Amino acid sequence: MTTTNALNELIEPVCVKMGYDVVRILLSGGERRKNLQVMIERKDRKNLTVEDCEVVSRALSPILDEADPIEGNYSLEVSSPGIDRPLVKKADFERFKGDEAKIETSDPIDGRKRFNGELLGVEEDDVLINFEGNTVRIPYLMVAKAKLILTDKLLKKAMELQEDQE
Repeated sequence: MTTTNALNELIEPVCVKMGYDVVRILLSGGERRKNLQVMIERKDRKNLTVEDCEVVSRALSPILDEADPIEGNYSLEVSSPGIDRPLVKKADFERFKGDEAKIETSDPIDGRKRFNGELLGVEEDDVLINFEGNTVRIPYLMVAKAKLILTDKLLKKAMELQEDQE
């Protein structure tokens, strides 16, 4: 089992039980200094607070210490995905249909590896994006990196969500 799979099996059930979805788990850094980033969002889709991150961090620390899935020292960072969040799961591409996104592929599609445009959702195993006026089908398994692009429309949606919560 890879370290990522082991981390996911430890972290995701704890977060889900506490009312959070795991957006992404990322282990970065070298031998000397590693960082474990756990990006979460609330299941009720309300804005994540610093207190939410602290509570999850305190819940995960003893579990990670006991299981010891990471060799050597590391720091744990629990954070929000932010407005221009990464798109990781297939459901993310459907959820943010209509928003602008940047997608990088592992292999070229029609000679390109980078696509910016409006997300058109998911069809079967393909992510659809409007790129320069054309619908491009990107096999989900070829998505290397994807994230929303910060636009006025996206900022407006975030502000409306904030207002709804107040």
